[in-house]
Amino acid sequence: MPRSVDVVARLFFKSEFPLDLCESMTIVALLAAAYLIGSIPWAVWISKGFYGVDVRTKGSNSAGATNTFRVLGKNAGTLVLLLDVAKGMAAVVLSLLVKDQFTDRDYYHCFQVGLALMATVGHVFPVFAKFKGGKGVASLTGAAFWIFPPAALVAFVVFACVFLVSHYISLSSISAAVALAIAAVAFFRIDYEPLIGLVALIPVLVIYTHRANIQRLREGNENKMFLKRSR
Repeated sequence: MPRSVDVVARLFFKSEFPLDLCESMTIVALLAAAYLIGSIPWAVWISKGFYGVDVRTKGSNSAGATNTFRVLGKNAGTLVLLLDVAKGMAAVVLSLLVKDQFTDRDYYHCFQVGLALMATVGHVFPVFAKFKGGKGVASLTGAAFWIFPPAALVAFVVFACVFLVSHYISLSSISAAVALAIAAVAFFRIDYEPLIGLVALIPVLVIYTHRANIQRLREGNENKMFLKRSR
């Protein structure tokens, strides 16, 4: 192994690199595949294919489930939501292909969280839709329920509570992402610093994709959503 790679491996893994070159190339390929899965722009394809409109030109101009609900209604919105959740879960399921190559739980969870983040990046910057996608929350939800089920359940409860009180999807999503990271570390007793760092990237990424929403929240003109109908 090249000395430079060994040095990086020791800094990150606190040991020699756990995989050989062939296995490492497989890991890289699966991370790329997770990005491509995340890049499937269901909101765009469904809105253009069945409704003759691109959701990115309406509402909040986002190619996600929330904007699809606003622009096309609950049927289209629900379908997009389920498909986006499924693609996040599908990206993490790729980890099963190489599970036997990981002898340490922390290394394996690092890889799973890496797949989740790559799928989310794909959703936000989809190669199949000119890199203009959604906020990534639905894809993260699917991935989280596969990797950290109890923590994902906590995040869902936080989302529901914040939404019922505020009716802001953006605030609810940010709150849930923060809760997910905290609950994941707590429930799984994570003390491996690289894994903590990767988990911490989850709320950072969600906050980044909601930066415009945060500005509108500060200005008091963020759109609210109601379960029965918009007001």
